[in-house]
Amino acid sequence: MKDIGELNWFLGIRILRNRTERKIWLCQDSYIEKIAKTFHLENTKPARTPMATEELVPYEGKASPQEVYAYQRKVGSLLYATTITRPDAARAASKLSEFLQNPSPHHHGVVDRAITYLYGTRTYAIEYSARTNNQQAFVCASDAAFADDLATRRSTEGYLFQLFGGPIDWRSTKQKTVTTSSTEAELLALTHATKEIFWWKRFFQSVQLSLDHELIVSCDNQQTLRLLTKETLQFSTKLRHVDIHKHWLRQEVREGRIRTNWVKTVDMPADGLTKALPYQRHKAFIRQLGLVDIVDRLTLATKTQAGGVCQPN
Repeated sequence: MKDIGELNWFLGIRILRNRTERKIWLCQDSYIEKIAKTFHLENTKPARTPMATEELVPYEGKASPQEVYAYQRKVGSLLYATTITRPDAARAASKLSEFLQNPSPHHHGVVDRAITYLYGTRTYAIEYSARTNNQQAFVCASDAAFADDLATRRSTEGYLFQLFGGPIDWRSTKQKTVTTSSTEAELLALTHATKEIFWWKRFFQSVQLSLDHELIVSCDNQQTLRLLTKETLQFSTKLRHVDIHKHWLRQEVREGRIRTNWVKTVDMPADGLTKALPYQRHKAFIRQLGLVDIVDRLTLATKTQAGGVCQPN
């Protein structure tokens, strides 16, 4: 082992730190440049959002093995960025992953759009700050889009966990079962998010990080929250697993191990993990995520690296 100084790169992730400001930034600008050049998209006009708002549908034709391979390479490259530092494009990556076995020419165009979006915003970074204005160091949000998949009528769910102002865990996925109401979809999403919150609670304990506040998860569906807090139940479902989730989550809320909080849909930070957003709403989503443009800091970092710090492979 040898000491090569302060950490600057890890698996293609650029790490910048300012101890005076007590901030850390994580960015994948170099990796995104690499994938854009690999697929010859660096000279394409960047998209303003990772995905258009119209619904993607399965391909009725048959893609060739070469087309399938090329599409899978693009989506795989996209997924690495969206699971590490770019939650703003996580919904697009999740949706595009549904067509890995038989992509259409339109699907190729959509994944190219997502890559050009990342390339155009490659200087965006996650910012963590010890001076975050939020009283909650650990912020959790859960959301669901009811029956948004036109082919299967399954709902999309997503959650977002933030620590010291920046995202540390997020998910955008299609639920494994069809639900019969928006309340059921939100309930399933909230249950999955709560289980992940408890995992993080155990992790924080293992690294001796003490949070001086309650565990609170935000939801924008008032009916779901009333279901968890009212004394008498007024919710019935024929879906047994949903009923079990309902009673488990009510138990955790009533025992005080988790607390729920209602927020408006426009203030829901996980909203962009369940649906494609128009441009103005997407800009607000980026701010809610805690992503910032660090182009000036990258310019300074490049000059510093030219003085002797190694570039990544």
